[in-house]
Amino acid sequence: MDFSTAQNPFASATAAAAPRIAQALIDGFDKHYRLFRQTSREAKSRFEAGDWPAVHAAVKDRIRFYDDRVEECVERLRDEFKAETLDDATWQQVKLLYIGLLLNHKQPELAETFFNSVCCKILHRTYFHNDFIFVRPAISTEYIDSNPPTYSSYYPGEGGLRATFTRIVQDFGWQRAFEDLARDVDYLYRSVQAHLGGELPAREANCQIQVLTSPFYRNKGAYIIGKAINGNLEYPFAIPVLHSPEGKLYLDTVLLDAWRISILFSLSRAYFMVDMEVPSGYVQFLRSIMPNKPRSELYTMLGLGKQGKTMFFRDLIHHLRHSQDKFIVAPGIRGLVMLVFTLPSYPYVFKIIKDVFGASKEVDQATVKYKYQLVKQVDRVGRMADTLEFSHAALPRERFSAELIDELKRLAPSQIEADDGEQLVIKHLYIERRMVPLNMYLDKADPERVDHAVREYGNAIRELAAANIFPGDMLWKNFGVTRYSRVVFYDYDEIEHMTDVNFRAIPEAPYPELEMSGEAWYSVARNDVFPEEFATFLLGSSPVIKAAFLKYHRDLLSPAFWQATQQKIRDGRIEDFFPYPEELRFSHRFPGAPASV
Repeated sequence: MDFSTAQNPFASATAAAAPRIAQALIDGFDKHYRLFRQTSREAKSRFEAGDWPAVHAAVKDRIRFYDDRVEECVERLRDEFKAETLDDATWQQVKLLYIGLLLNHKQPELAETFFNSVCCKILHRTYFHNDFIFVRPAISTEYIDSNPPTYSSYYPGEGGLRATFTRIVQDFGWQRAFEDLARDVDYLYRSVQAHLGGELPAREANCQIQVLTSPFYRNKGAYIIGKAINGNLEYPFAIPVLHSPEGKLYLDTVLLDAWRISILFSLSRAYFMVDMEVPSGYVQFLRSIMPNKPRSELYTMLGLGKQGKTMFFRDLIHHLRHSQDKFIVAPGIRGLVMLVFTLPSYPYVFKIIKDVFGASKEVDQATVKYKYQLVKQVDRVGRMADTLEFSHAALPRERFSAELIDELKRLAPSQIEADDGEQLVIKHLYIERRMVPLNMYLDKADPERVDHAVREYGNAIRELAAANIFPGDMLWKNFGVTRYSRVVFYDYDEIEHMTDVNFRAIPEAPYPELEMSGEAWYSVARNDVFPEEFATFLLGSSPVIKAAFLKYHRDLLSPAFWQATQQKIRDGRIEDFFPYPEELRFSHRFPGAPASV
């Protein structure tokens, strides 16, 4: 590209604007992250105050921050610089100057993504390559200094392990007293001892405990995340801090297995609030204790969803370059609303809203989009899969199977924005972690696994209900089984807030013949739900499934359970949801420990 502007006064004028455009872009990002960090920092005071409604409101509000700042920046570039009229040379110069502004930046990877978000709303798709946007990162995120440091180091040789853990907890400076910190630290010490086989190993010269500087706040808890290092061994841990009924703090348990800590960061849970000056430092630390967790998911769980999407798509494109299988229609029962496809070698599913829904569905595309956005804003309590939402996603055409291409053109032609033979551009796309559909799992499971899965299914429904979510379509096929054998809901086109649903008992027929007619003898409003009917479509196929369901969840077939749950929600009761088993809690493990919750 020729950057010479000597023969073109107009080009000279627009090129002269490049430094100011680059500055406007970095100003837009810095404003975004300043607000993002402020609400994350305020999580501490919300936790100390026990203001749980404010906790949920802050999570919901924070989701909008990024898009609001992007729109502000787009409007500024259009108003001040007539952005659509700028030539190629100017845009390239803007990117180069922007890179210069990131050299000593604390969040360069996030700022690059912000640049992309703004430019992609202004530039045509033909500009979506590394000359104009950050297809590849330009600035390394290694070894960025942070103040305070990303993590603190503690040395148990200076007073022993109990004293060290006491100091770790106290250093967070919570402005609320602990119920009995010495008691809880003793439970913690004994749990670590038991985990290591009953005896602590001899301390090596490098023995230390590293703890991330900011707690991880979510729902009604704060989590201390760190790892112990001794010789060439590392031991990760997570310590939940909760409120007792009397309003004091206590340590609820300690998680010492990497896979259990990984469940804390599952995309089926709400995002954390964490005060981070250098988010890449937090991701790097978390990866050291959860090496199998993709960086994209860690960024997402830290509330940086757009960065998570950027890194996910880079990983996907990298995988496509190093694999040969094709996108295919996902196995299982076809949905009435979503067309679902997958790449067998990649652990995700891709979902597109169909143009025409099945006859039994009374929603439209706008409603489905609203329901999926709603899922991001509520407490998913570990029971609803989060989705990555993409617009104008370009994928290699040759990687689509013929059957899938036919399905796309037949069921969702409006979602195909372009098909030039090389790339297929999909207008709107959701991507989720792949799970085994529950109906397929039950078909192949032995009785013991059926029993566990059915119990998990009912527990998922109960926990969603307590979090003010009614799944709507409760068929087995709308739930999936994770690699940790948890049952998670993933079909959102019929979800409602529990408080918007009218749970009714089926009234008695005025005379017996009506019951045999197949016709309803009672009026049904749009949001009326009759729990007695659940048995008809859930329990007819397998005696083993039916027996397990009735053993654990018979009450789900009665309006009484649903109405009682609604009343708790209306009374303002916010339930506790623990991302770890009850048997791991100190109150369960140690006789005499107070059952604080």
